[in-house]
Amino acid sequence: MEQPAHRSRSYGVDPRLPALYEEIDRLVGIAGPKKEVIELLAMEMNGSSSAKLRVVSIAGCGGLGKTTLAKQVYDTIRSQFSCAAFASVSQTPDVRKILRDIAKGVGFIQNTGDDDEQQLIDKLRGYLQDKRYLVVLDDVWDAEAWKIIKLALLNNDHGSRIITTTRNARIASFISSQGGNVYQMKPLSFSDSKRLIFKRAFGSESLSCTHLGSVPDELLRKCGGLPLAIITIASILNDQHAKSEWDRVLNDIGYALARNFGAGTMTTILSLSYFDIPLHLRSCLLYLSVFPEDYEIKKQHLINRWTAEGLVHAEQGRTKYEIAESYFNDLINRSMIQPIDVKYGQAKACRVHDIILDYIKCKASEENFVTSIDAVGHGYTSDYKVRRLCVSNYNEGNTTLWASKILTQVRSVTIFGLPVKTSLLPSTALRVLDIGDCRGMNDHHLASIERLFHLMYLRLCSRSIHKLPEKIGELQYLQTLDVQGTSINELPLTIAKLQRLSHLYVNREVKFQDGMIGQMLSLEEMRVYGVQSCDQWKSLQEFGRLTKLKILEIKWNSDMPDGSEGIIQAKAIQTYVGTLLSLCNLQNLYITDASRMYPLSLESWHPDASCGLRNLWLKGFPIYKVPNWIVSLGNLRVLKLWIFFLRSEDIVILGAIPSLVLLKLTTAGGTSGRIIIHGSDGFRSLKYFYLSIGCCGTALEFGAGSMPKVEHLNLVLCVHKMEFRNGACSFGIQHLLALSRIEFQIRGYCWDDNECDPTVDEYDGTSQPPHCQIHKR
Repeated sequence: MEQPAHRSRSYGVDPRLPALYEEIDRLVGIAGPKKEVIELLAMEMNGSSSAKLRVVSIAGCGGLGKTTLAKQVYDTIRSQFSCAAFASVSQTPDVRKILRDIAKGVGFIQNTGDDDEQQLIDKLRGYLQDKRYLVVLDDVWDAEAWKIIKLALLNNDHGSRIITTTRNARIASFISSQGGNVYQMKPLSFSDSKRLIFKRAFGSESLSCTHLGSVPDELLRKCGGLPLAIITIASILNDQHAKSEWDRVLNDIGYALARNFGAGTMTTILSLSYFDIPLHLRSCLLYLSVFPEDYEIKKQHLINRWTAEGLVHAEQGRTKYEIAESYFNDLINRSMIQPIDVKYGQAKACRVHDIILDYIKCKASEENFVTSIDAVGHGYTSDYKVRRLCVSNYNEGNTTLWASKILTQVRSVTIFGLPVKTSLLPSTALRVLDIGDCRGMNDHHLASIERLFHLMYLRLCSRSIHKLPEKIGELQYLQTLDVQGTSINELPLTIAKLQRLSHLYVNREVKFQDGMIGQMLSLEEMRVYGVQSCDQWKSLQEFGRLTKLKILEIKWNSDMPDGSEGIIQAKAIQTYVGTLLSLCNLQNLYITDASRMYPLSLESWHPDASCGLRNLWLKGFPIYKVPNWIVSLGNLRVLKLWIFFLRSEDIVILGAIPSLVLLKLTTAGGTSGRIIIHGSDGFRSLKYFYLSIGCCGTALEFGAGSMPKVEHLNLVLCVHKMEFRNGACSFGIQHLLALSRIEFQIRGYCWDDNECDPTVDEYDGTSQPPHCQIHKR
């Protein structure tokens, strides 16, 4: 097949692309099915039967949007339940993990990390026995997994509901055989299909496209009403108004179907989309086949792995991270991966749709790109040498992975589930070792880690790992070291010998000996640097030597003393943190989880004129007022601050930050008892605004013309003795002309009004401020 000329793609996620991959379907053909499922759940029945546990199973072939429908129903009715959970099951279910996901979703906060299935079932039954719960089990493939999970979801006669999705009608009938119903999903109607393809391709379903003739109709007939197929085709035609391009896609589908008579329509359409992307991007897509179904793939981890595998091609004037991020966004824009947690153009993670994952697994196997195996199976029998190995081992017994010459050149190993006995670790070709999802790893598993001297990426996450071997310093090519989730509390001094180490992820409890940080001259990202005492703040000066550092996350976890000693410590910390802003390459600075600190003055900080800071979080790190210099941060997009009392001058300064897109403010209240945002206050780029007011008695108001681009408003206010004293209920929200989403929280507790006076102008930092205590009302 002749390859088309490839169009340039935007650096970020297409702004028309919703936060979830198929969220656009919520506007196209989803209202009717959602209403029918809710009726089957009988949410509004007053009879006695409504108190019984009821199950509805949504059935249909892959690509119909079962998950989207279930999520829509879940979001609509979850407020009617005391607790709720949404869990993925998948074709190869890890029941223990599913039960833990349910426990986390319904709010069971006890540690369940070491519990077996029976212990988890018992704990969940005890927790849910007096609760009205809602649980969604997405993508159920077999009855056995359902039988085990159902044991934890008892019928407590409180009106609880379970929703499942499955491709198998027989499984749906079995799940719903006792007190339940099956909802059989249907393909989109032709009119809804047409609305969807134009909405995804052009951003508007009402756009006149008469010049395309009958081509859209012919394309849609081939898609058969499958939303996934329609979105995939529309992504190829993104912003393509020329009829010749639509003709090309139509002809390519017809040609592919003619060559593969009897092939599934979805497979044919995916093949067309797959061959439409450039070669380097295909490799990055195939690489995603190492991850299981429904796995949340963090963008940063994926980019680090791509880089270690040599899949990111250098370009003049751009860093490898920027290039890899453009690959990630391109795959989203082409609808090959589903973005997760999208905030104004950037996604923090992604998932791969089951059907697409099945397709790329087959492609990866055909091209010997990734070898995926189940360790309980019969093993790998191909004569080809394994390049990238992915092992899923959920066998509780001791599993031995075969030894063979075909493993001598393995470059990447990823293990999910339990450890395996294998002789592959001495492989000198290994570049990536990811055992972060392999529970039960112990210190002895790392005994010969130094033999992997070409290793570039190492990720561990087992609580049974307490230390790294001293010889880890011999891994001279190591770029990424991730030990978050382990029990490691101190890193060996030899870490400082890793002169290529650019990404370091540790727990906040990890201690660094004096001088270690300053020797890591290649470090670009450090998460999380924990500070347990004021003395540790001094070590921040070591970061001043790291000229390549771009991302730094600090977590403060210690209370400050009362009185003058606390004020002295606060001023010292203020100086240490101020030195970080002199790092001209620093792009993201996060200081979070301060337990109890005095408000600080930031006026003495003097960022370099070339400061490229894009994200600044001072969360739980209170300040007296917004410093004037913050306006000079021309690249700042995200800002999170805790301001003791918010002044009108602070609003003006914040509004003048030219590139600010997201602003989160926490404050005790406004000076003079008011927070007013005028149309003249700026905020010309702001799209998300969060404001939490801790004391009662502050009036909030948005003036005409204020925050002209704000789409999402999140307000957190408090009640006072059953009275609402924060001004008029509308707050002038009608003046926010671009607003599309509002979140509003009313809390039953506030900072003590007797000690927090919002009419006080400000504190100057020369004396101890009043302590604001939180009291429940």
